[in-house]
Amino acid sequence: MANDRVTIVHENFRRRVAAGDFPQGAPPAGPLDDITAASIFRTACLTRAMDRESRRMQAAGQGYYTIGPSGHEGMAAVAAALRPSDPAFLHYRDAAFQLQRAEQVPGQTAAWDMLLSYACSSEDPISGGRHKVLGSKALNIPPQTSTIASHLPKAVGAAYSLGLAKRSPPEHKATPDDAIVYCSFGDASVNHSTAQGAFNTAQWTSYQHVPLPLLFVCEDNGIGISTKTPRGWVKASFEHRPGLKYFECDGLDIYDTFRVAQEAAEYVRTRRKPAFLHVRTIRLYGHAGADVALAYLPRQEVEAEEAQDPLLHMARQLAEAEMLEPAEALAIYDSEAQRVERIAQEAVTRPRLETAQQVMASLVPPPRTCAPTNGPDPDTRTAVFGPDMNAMEKPQPMGKIINMALTDLMLDHEEIVMMGEDIGRKGGNYGITQRLSSRFGRARVIDTLLDEQSILGLAIGMAQNGFIPLPEIQFLAYLHNAEDQLRGEAATLPFFSDGQFTNPMVVRISGLGYQKGFGGHFHNDNSVAVLRDIPGLILACPSNGRDAAMMLRECVRLAREEQRLVVFLEPIALYPMRDLHEAGDGGWMTTYPPPGEAIPLGEVGVTGNGKDLAIVTFANGAYLATQALPILAERGVQARVIDIRWLSPLPTEGIVAALKDCKAALVVDETRRTGGVAEALMALLEETTDLPHARLTAQDSFIPTGPAYAATMPSRDSIVEAALALAGGAK
Repeated sequence: MANDRVTIVHENFRRRVAAGDFPQGAPPAGPLDDITAASIFRTACLTRAMDRESRRMQAAGQGYYTIGPSGHEGMAAVAAALRPSDPAFLHYRDAAFQLQRAEQVPGQTAAWDMLLSYACSSEDPISGGRHKVLGSKALNIPPQTSTIASHLPKAVGAAYSLGLAKRSPPEHKATPDDAIVYCSFGDASVNHSTAQGAFNTAQWTSYQHVPLPLLFVCEDNGIGISTKTPRGWVKASFEHRPGLKYFECDGLDIYDTFRVAQEAAEYVRTRRKPAFLHVRTIRLYGHAGADVALAYLPRQEVEAEEAQDPLLHMARQLAEAEMLEPAEALAIYDSEAQRVERIAQEAVTRPRLETAQQVMASLVPPPRTCAPTNGPDPDTRTAVFGPDMNAMEKPQPMGKIINMALTDLMLDHEEIVMMGEDIGRKGGNYGITQRLSSRFGRARVIDTLLDEQSILGLAIGMAQNGFIPLPEIQFLAYLHNAEDQLRGEAATLPFFSDGQFTNPMVVRISGLGYQKGFGGHFHNDNSVAVLRDIPGLILACPSNGRDAAMMLRECVRLAREEQRLVVFLEPIALYPMRDLHEAGDGGWMTTYPPPGEAIPLGEVGVTGNGKDLAIVTFANGAYLATQALPILAERGVQARVIDIRWLSPLPTEGIVAALKDCKAALVVDETRRTGGVAEALMALLEETTDLPHARLTAQDSFIPTGPAYAATMPSRDSIVEAALALAGGAK
């Protein structure tokens, strides 16, 4: 009992309010009116009751892991200073913010909704029982994962989207023009590289006078789990940053908090510039769940914090304002506790998820109705393409055809926006985005700063306001700097919101190996495991220009109409590839497919009709295997190449159908033997066919620069050797 801090804080509040024993603090002053002040206090009492009840539920085996909001109840005053139409990306301690915002929107049952979440009920209206998260579609609060600071980059993107959406509204625009974006986090989170990148991006954007109506809010309780934040660190770090206006308030004083939050919001709303609101808070009970603060903090520190209970300060201020007598404040506190207990008794009886099918139902978001597109006016298209119209009639390498496809897609869909390093003026490292900036303007082809997390965050945030982003990551290896933006943010949003929030996009990445004389392992990366491991993500990988254009069109359709997260992996070495068998034959160039022609998700490509052997491969493997076909024929092996095209999810039905009359199957995989695509393909062959099969993969190695650039990966000759060994055994 002596260490039960929840009970101690509860009993201390009741005892001290009854005795009129309040902590010292500032008197009530400022624009906060009596009705709103009373509402904030009631919300604070409700928040505290919810925290206590969630812990009781957890102890009783009726609820699950929770991160408590106690000590942060003053955030209700911040919510009261904003509009419910302002998108809010919330810190995981911000139950008070959501509960207060619910007071501003008629018909909300926020306490019931949250208790369903605590109980992991499938009737939880935000996550469907998949996680205890804050969030509400009606309240414009997308749910956040607990990954530290990962939501800050997308908040920057959401804020950036407001200016562009005002000038060119996308079909599925979700946010009013005069809204601001709200993003809150803890003092420990500001030190994370992801957070620092987001702050820097916001400042970088603001410094160039680009509209960015974003309110960062740091809830500073002085500690991150058990690691103290140095006193004064947050203020010293943010008070004088260029392009980021600093505000501060005392979260234990709802009058001060409301006033300063109102000023900060007004600054952001009218100036369309970012601001940083630094709110002093305290943390009661410990970090989360069963965490006990006394395990790492001296008792006197814990008790000193508890003596500054925000609810005590609120009750004192309301009494000084002659709004509520202490007895009335105590009555509100008790009535909210009783109401929560009563609601919780029903919430814990509600159904929960039981099957894998139920859990996975929201991995793929629901499709949405989009206005039909009939393509651009022919004269407009001719004017935009210029001399490239003539080039369409002639065979071109993949890089040129992707550029043409991007041009047509941006003509077709005005909500497409591209962003990335050097994609505008320079036209990308390989010229893939040349002339797109001059054709469509810098607002739709955005040269970003050199930060992959910010690029993907910009895309995620813009997608949530109706745009279809096509972010570019220069090299596959660069994705590893920012892969959590795809795993922890983009892919999980529909999952944790039961499909209510989505961020559809097509991420273009230059990758894989076989570049001659350039880069080494950082510019030639043949590992795609991190992408294939993300549930719900579609990974497409073409091998030639014609396929690339038609697959890219399908990827945009998947994003636009089916709200999917898609990665389009472009093989760098095949961008300029012209010849197939000998110099000058032009055998790997293709003509540009007419607009409207697409390759559906799951459709594979087949070259050749040999029945002795099927070479199952993709990208550079398809190119090398096609080179091997005539050599194999000369050796008496009639083979075909199955280009799987779609690396995740694997097009299992298409692969099996393409293997139907073959005698053996050789998997050729330019990714690594461990964790590569071949592992899944071999499992597929083992489980669905009786064919003899083998695999030829890259070695478990990084890729070097210089003459040995391809030494660790399959080659035409090694494919021939492996094919002969397998086909010879199959005859």
